[in-house]
Amino acid sequence: MKDKVILAYSGGLDTTAIIPWLKENYNYDVVCCCIDVGQESELDGLEERAKLSGAEKLYILDVVDEFVDDYIMPTVMADAVYEHKYLLGTSFARPLIAKKLVEIARKENAVAICHGATGKGNDQVRFELSIKALAPDIKIIAPWRCNETWKMQSRQDEIDYCKAHGIDLPFSADNSYSRDRNIWHISHEGLELEDPANEPNYDHLLVLGVTPEKAPDEAEYVSLTFEKGRPVAINGEKMKASDILRKLNKLGGKHGIGIVDIVENRVVGMKSRGVYETPGGTILMAAHEQLEELILDRDSLSFKKGISEKFANIVYEGKWFTPLREACQAFVESLEEKVTGEVKMKLYKGNIIKAGTTSPNSLYSETLASFTTGELYDHHDAEGFINLFGLSMKVRAMLEEKK
Repeated sequence: MKDKVILAYSGGLDTTAIIPWLKENYNYDVVCCCIDVGQESELDGLEERAKLSGAEKLYILDVVDEFVDDYIMPTVMADAVYEHKYLLGTSFARPLIAKKLVEIARKENAVAICHGATGKGNDQVRFELSIKALAPDIKIIAPWRCNETWKMQSRQDEIDYCKAHGIDLPFSADNSYSRDRNIWHISHEGLELEDPANEPNYDHLLVLGVTPEKAPDEAEYVSLTFEKGRPVAINGEKMKASDILRKLNKLGGKHGIGIVDIVENRVVGMKSRGVYETPGGTILMAAHEQLEELILDRDSLSFKKGISEKFANIVYEGKWFTPLREACQAFVESLEEKVTGEVKMKLYKGNIIKAGTTSPNSLYSETLASFTTGELYDHHDAEGFINLFGLSMKVRAMLEEKK
């Protein structure tokens, strides 16, 4: 009986070519596993394609709700954004995919897990760190790093290889963007984006929405209700987080929201350029931050900014299954206990405009904030505060004068 390998299978040309390559070079039985994190139409026809390519079996696991509830929402609650722009769409999907690959590997008694990530990207790091953390005994195979046996360097090479092994599928060698899609976002790399001097061809590139120029001329309002930092309703209608995100994606895409052109620093050391569409996620994170600024005190908000950056780096670097991520998340969840309320926003041509925020836990006091004198604040107290607050500055100036 042959040993088994679990292949992270997308149905694309790369992972299809890997099936005969694994059988030829390792003599394994190949069990394909596609993790559904919201790819939608990309999953069509996968089972037939995997079987035609020589796979013994194909698993398709729908983990969308788990993805949203246990990976996306903790990141939203943490306000985690990598390098101030990237909303981590690919990053937090990889540990969940790796976790499911390990579960299938245990079920099938497989000796290895194979992924199709390249040797230049972040995903190889994310997949392999997660697998090592969950199943250190399982062998990891990364074909793109197997220089002696993986000879394919182009799409045409992969098509020719498949045909030579009796696999004639409707793949084409035409150049297209390298994309990754899930319920949170879609990323685009390649073609004109490889040169940062080039403007993206948005008419050719966009999938989830339109540019702000092509968005409606009339604004649209949306309200989000949060409980303990998590969204629970949109426009007053309660629903699960994944359905809220789907609705926000349609709204954001319609109004040209969440399109970001980034040059980011990859984990492996190089810079890469990509365009990300995150329409619903951009609205959700903006609303969450808007609610927090009403509720969290100054010290908590300031300290959390450091945690947000650290959380983003942890996720980006593939260190989800670590005590540090768990500790950061525990801090965030503690702080979010009071983050309950409703946020109203106006969507207009790529912009998210505040339209009112309410919370039973708001620290905003209209009496304190207004220019009229209230009982809690005596204007004369400010004089002593300023004298003490600026004492060191005054002393230094006096010493400088003496010099």
